[in-house]
Amino acid sequence: MNVKKRIIKLLGEFEDGKYSNILLNEYFRENNLSRGEKAFITEVFYGVIRNIIFLDYQIDKRATKKVHRRWLRNLLRISYYQAYFMRSDDAGVAWEATELAKQKLGIYVGRFANGIVRSFMREMDQEAENLKSQGKMDILYSCPKWFYEKIEKEYGEETERLLKSYKKIPYLSVRVNKLKYNEDEFEALLEKMGINIMKQIDSVYYLDSGALIDSKEFKEGKITVQDGSSYLAAKMLGAKPGDIVLDTCSAPGSKAVVLAELMENKGEITALDIHQHKIKLLDANAKNLGAKIITGVKLDARKVKEQGKKFDKILVDAPCSGYGVLRKKPEALYNKDMTNVEELAKLQYEILESASKSLKDEGELVYSTCTIFNEENTDNAQRFLQNNPEFEVVELEFPDGVEGHKDILGGLVIDYKEEFLDSFYIIKFKKRIG
Repeated sequence: MNVKKRIIKLLGEFEDGKYSNILLNEYFRENNLSRGEKAFITEVFYGVIRNIIFLDYQIDKRATKKVHRRWLRNLLRISYYQAYFMRSDDAGVAWEATELAKQKLGIYVGRFANGIVRSFMREMDQEAENLKSQGKMDILYSCPKWFYEKIEKEYGEETERLLKSYKKIPYLSVRVNKLKYNEDEFEALLEKMGINIMKQIDSVYYLDSGALIDSKEFKEGKITVQDGSSYLAAKMLGAKPGDIVLDTCSAPGSKAVVLAELMENKGEITALDIHQHKIKLLDANAKNLGAKIITGVKLDARKVKEQGKKFDKILVDAPCSGYGVLRKKPEALYNKDMTNVEELAKLQYEILESASKSLKDEGELVYSTCTIFNEENTDNAQRFLQNNPEFEVVELEFPDGVEGHKDILGGLVIDYKEEFLDSFYIIKFKKRIG
């Protein structure tokens, strides 16, 4: 099948409601594709989703009638993306769009595709300048208007830099699972495969190739996909061998496995999720990665305080709006609004408040999210401290090479200035002796 036809098919399934990352991973597992085909499909598929507002604006501006056929609109989106964002050969892009449209929908539609693609190519750079001069930055950077206005209010003159940052193609990051493997063995494997290290945070490596995902080492659980920010949220809990630990919102269990590794598989980790199918996924991941001290439990984390057990350490990596992981999950930008942010902030606080009641005296708790808004981060932490005076903030420091800033409480904000890691908020509390 033509590679663009594959992307059109994937975009159609995405529009039917499938998650982009799950959809693409399943497609690659089920289809025998070359490394180059996978790379091209990944860039264009995610690129169209990241920039869909801009692309649709440009299509609708040039079409005398609305392009209702989903197949045709996705072909045009792909062609516009290649032309403007990838700077692909104009003649080749226009020709292929014409031929594919002609084969699928007839000569008339082929001519239409040719004209509308070539029109955009002639005007695309001026179009971007016009949008900027007209103050239509939400269209230029493909984000809902409410989101742009919220970012502008919180980040001011850094707004454009932030929006550009979240439109970048993410780097693949993997973590060496020290329960089964070590860094020396891993780096020898990279050298053998001709893969370069772009950045390293402890046992998390950012690489210039995704070929490792097909390796036997990956299938055996010696390495696993994980971002450095996610790893740091777990590491900064400071779990030690023998600790009794709670991971309140655990599935699919990547942070729980980090905790098990740091604890040398000694102690107990109770890993919660509200959905039984996610508990099964968590258990399967823990088994594959050799984490033997994790017990998956189906429980709403807001009810933790009712179960009576006390823990030495608690990780509250709360459900959030996901605006810190837009490079990897771009659809998060389009399927939520400010009402969702406020609802999630309320849920996060309820989980944090409930979990804190299950912490032993002198125990420690990490609250983290993968989002960028104060409502879900600093505001929640500040409210928690005001309502729970027995807790204090534990000072944390950024590891070498990680960009970010501290909020007014001392929480770590891994932000848009960080080229590799996801944006994250991490704050640590300690419970004084009551």
